[in-house]
Parts: sequence; C-alpha cells; structure tokens
Amino acid sequence: MGAVLLPDQEELKELAEQRKLAWAVCRDPRLAFAEALEQLHPRPVLNAGIHPSAVISDRVQLGAGVSISANVTIGDDTRIGAQTVIHPGVVIYGNVEIGEGCELHANAVLHPGCRVGNGCVVHSNAVVGSEGFGFVPTAKGWRKMPQTGLVVLEEKVEIGCGSTIDRPSVGETRIGAGSKVDNLVQIGHGVVTGRGCALASQVGIAGGARLGDGVILAGQVGVANRAVIGDRAIASSKSGIHGEIGSGEVVSGYPAIPNRLWLRCSAAFSKLPEMTKQLRQLQRQVEPMISRAEESETAQ
Repeated sequence: MGAVLLPDQEELKELAEQRKLAWAVCRDPRLAFAEALEQLHPRPVLNAGIHPSAVISDRVQLGAGVSISANVTIGDDTRIGAQTVIHPGVVIYGNVEIGEGCELHANAVLHPGCRVGNGCVVHSNAVVGSEGFGFVPTAKGWRKMPQTGLVVLEEKVEIGCGSTIDRPSVGETRIGAGSKVDNLVQIGHGVVTGRGCALASQVGIAGGARLGDGVILAGQVGVANRAVIGDRAIASSKSGIHGEIGSGEVVSGYPAIPNRLWLRCSAAFSKLPEMTKQLRQLQRQVEPMISRAEESETAQ
C-alpha cells in the first residue's frame, strides 16, 4: 500500500480520486519523496573505532566517534573530524584535513594537501588532489611541472564515483560549498567553482576555469582552459564552452551558443541537403543570366 505525493493542483487530485489512489498534497513532491525515503530506508550506522587492519600514522589526529574500516591507510599529519566515516580501502595521504561528519567510500583517494570541509561525501574510486596535467615542452620532450598546490572541498560537497580533481602547480583547486559532482567527472588544476554547482557525468573542466554560483553542466559538457561561466548559467549535454558565458545564460552545442539559437540551427540542419539542392538549381538558372549580362557589357 502506498500513496501518491501531489502538488496542490485540483486536476491531479481528481485523477487520483478517480483511480482510487491514496494521496497527499505537498509543496514540493520531489523533496517530500526524498525525505520519505530517508525515513523508510535509514542509512546503516557504523560503530566508531578502528579496524585492526587499518594502517594509521602515529601523527594522525582523530576526532570523537570516527569510524575507520578495514585496509584503510592514513599518512602523517592528517586530521580527521568527529563522526567521519571511512570505508574499506580508502587511502589518505599525509597533511590532509577532513572535517566533521564526512563520509569516504571504498577505495577513495585523498592526496597530500587536501582540505575537506564538514559534511562532505567522496564516493568510491574518486581521486582528490592528484597531480594536475602540467608539462613544459622542451627540445628533449615534455618537462614535468611540479604540482605543489592543494585541493579544497568546501562544506557539503559530494564527489561521485571515479571522479578526479587535480591540484595545481601553485595555489588551489576549489569546489564551492554544497556543490555536487557526478560520477566520472574530470576537474583540472586550478579550477574554482562557486557554491551549489551541479556537474553531471563525464563533464570535463580544463585548468584555470572559473564557475560562478549555481552553475549546472549537463553530461559530457567540455569547458576550455580558463573559461569563465557566470552565476546560474546552464549548459546542455555535450556543449563546448570557450571564453565567457554570462550569468543566467542557457547554452548548447559546440561551440556553445544561446540555447534558442542552437535549437533553430538544429532544426535547419536536417534541411541542409534539400537547401543545397535548391541552391544548385538556382545557381544553374542564374548562371546563363549572368553570362548574358557580361556579354552585353562587353559589347557596349
């Protein structure tokens, strides 16, 4: 037995009555559904403590109630806040700071210098703080640029499975508070995002790009080196962003253009073969006229 969560719309209530469904009116049905699921399916709570197989430096500081599972490795001078949960196989290098109430899922990796705010979640096989893609061309080949910066995840950031966030040569890569990063996302060195951004699967952001608050990038969006995206801008799937996108803009395509223009262009694309045929026909009709006009001018 279940119930339907409905917005306050009379036609939907009548439809539910006709179908003899139990229903409840909610201001935001999707939010109410999420809250109901949390109540009906509470997350398992791991007991605080350290599994015997974990390898932890003597110079690690652990807050109250931290749970560390099997085969976890934690390096020197790392600090972990209270009530943080670390699942099996996680590797935390030295000089990492993790806030309170965080959760690191199996086989996640945090490299040296990472700063993770309170309430963050890092899912399985995500890698935070790995070396950025920095090389200098020389006569003898590519010379590696040392990546000495750090990665900062502000509070309540969530990083999906298999995503990677690189550290820069200097300075920091920063993910703004409350931002959500899907699975298999690549964030390059020195990228800075604002608060509350949402990055869908297979998004790739090149080094030095800047995203404002509330930016939404749909699946497979590519952002070029040092591009700037304004607050609340939205890019549809597979868009390619260069240069600057203004606040509140909705863009599509490669290179990214305003969404409405892209829709018109897409509609015209399927007509190109017929338009080409018509153009050739017109060209054949016009060419004799042009020839006669040229002959007339020559005769004069």
